[in-house]
Amino acid sequence: MINAQDIKNGTCIRLDGDLYFCIEFLHVKPGKGNTFMRTKLKNVVDGRVLERRFNIGEKLEDVRVERRPYQYLYMDGEDAIFMNQETYEQIPISKELITGADYMKESDIVEVVSDASTETILFAEMPVKTQLKITYTEPGVKGDTATNSLKPATVETGATVRVPLFINEGETIEVDTRDGSYQGRVR
Repeated sequence: MINAQDIKNGTCIRLDGDLYFCIEFLHVKPGKGNTFMRTKLKNVVDGRVLERRFNIGEKLEDVRVERRPYQYLYMDGEDAIFMNQETYEQIPISKELITGADYMKESDIVEVVSDASTETILFAEMPVKTQLKITYTEPGVKGDTATNSLKPATVETGATVRVPLFINEGETIEVDTRDGSYQGRVR
């Protein structure tokens, strides 16, 4: 159990039977009345954001989470198979629990977050930026650099990314795994 004033960004708590991560907090001291904590909590399972107030001194059930690096091996139906980097144990994780799963290629290192008490996997996160090779795109035309026009390009994982007109097939680009946006060309 932790006190409400101890909530910080990244703190995981159990509230009404669900797990929530604190994504924003504010310690509020009004002119009259008691001090309280205003928080934004993100549901681990469905990603909904909940705004909640806690009085100072209120007890909350905290959840100890562990973050471990796992290596992506292959897809098996709707599950992705990962290998623990320390024990070499292989585990399946549902594709729905992985952020940036469309941009994941074999041997990528993914951070897996699990509940330490029950060893259940909460979610897995790709690194924010990843480098992918373009397998197909319409050829670029010389001089097509003046406008901010974008064209679709298929990357090696099969996902489609919007890239500038001057990007050609076979080039390696950097992609933001959170929203699938083009970040730049890799030299």
